[in-house]
Order: sequence, then structure tokens, then C-alpha cells
Amino acid sequence: QSAQYGSCSQRRMSAMEALELLDQLVDESDPDVDFPNSFHAFQTAEGIRRAHPDKDWFHLVGLLHDLGKVLVLFGEPQ
Repeated sequence: QSAQYGSCSQRRMSAMEALELLDQLVDESDPDVDFPNSFHAFQTAEGIRRAHPDKDWFHLVGLLHDLGKVLVLFGEPQ
């Protein structure tokens, strides 16, 4: 898989574009959720910010933690 995804040749996009793409899929682990998947990312980042206001790197990790799920839009299983 490193050869397939290591070059990042599937599609170039910003983190915000990837967050928006999350909203195009239904997460098999949360199929009953009525709000966009990107909302979960922002919710997670905000929760971490409140709990750890001095760790800005951790806020970013919370925001980006599910971005790999967009690979389902390129044929990968969930």
C-alpha cells in the first residue's frame, strides 16, 4: 500500500477539502449519525482544545484524525 498511496497520487487536496469529502460518505462504524462526518472532526478538535488549551498540535490531530476515511471514495474498504 505504500507504493499505492505513498506518492499521494490519488488526488491532491487541502485538509479542508478532505474534511468536506468526509461528508460524502456514511461511516460504517456510525451509520445512524444524523450530522456530517466533518462535524465529528471539529467536535473532537474543540473538545481537545478545551481540555488541553496549550497543545495546539493536539487540536490539529483531533481535527485530522479521520481523514483517512476519504480513501473509501477511491475504492478502499472501510
